[in-house]
Amino acid sequence: METEAQLRRDLANCYRLFDWLGWTELIFNHITVRVPTPAGEKAQYLINPFGLHYSEVTPENLVRIDIDGNVRDGSGGRVNKAGFIIHSAIHAAREDAHCIMHVHTTAGCAISCKEEGLRHDNFYTAMLYEDVAYHEYEGVTTNEDEQPRLVASLGKRNHLILRNHGVLVVGPGIPSAFNRLWTLQRGCEIQLASDAGNGPNRQIPAEILRTVPETRVAGSAEVHRLIFETMLRRAGIASGA
Repeated sequence: METEAQLRRDLANCYRLFDWLGWTELIFNHITVRVPTPAGEKAQYLINPFGLHYSEVTPENLVRIDIDGNVRDGSGGRVNKAGFIIHSAIHAAREDAHCIMHVHTTAGCAISCKEEGLRHDNFYTAMLYEDVAYHEYEGVTTNEDEQPRLVASLGKRNHLILRNHGVLVVGPGIPSAFNRLWTLQRGCEIQLASDAGNGPNRQIPAEILRTVPETRVAGSAEVHRLIFETMLRRAGIASGA
């Protein structure tokens, strides 16, 4: 099991990587990760301090909170509790959702606004076949009574398109969640680009689509870590910083 110090380094680096990729939204949105918690205590998570840009996040200023969004590390860090509504619901419902990433990228938001949603007709969206869920828009996600419906919409899938809103992924760790989000984002970008071209899009037969997810090269935790570390280097972010 990774220590809190290791998770702080990875999460801070991930926030800075999102900035490098252009996946930021002012001071909003979150990446959260579960940390080792003493037996008998509520599950706890690391989250970005509210009011800082992703580029300003460091291992030291990340805030540890419990499942209810209460600060538990004595730091006095400010947390956007309303923004934790989505994360807290999914963390509580999915034991495997150690890391949750929610973003409002242009491509992700655009696809979330399309009636047909994400089609499985390009190289990247084919990898997500039968692993994408949808949640209907209910306004700004600040009401706790939406949480059960949000959890029901996600079910056992790992990619969620929040209609008219944005996208979200869950994963067993930061590198795996990052790989899922990168693939989803890339798939959204290609769908938008292909729709801008003349002529109909060519469909992939269902019998082929069913075989794609299990044949992915980037399907293991080891490869996810390699991808994550490579992207950190590309962005000039030292993995041990």
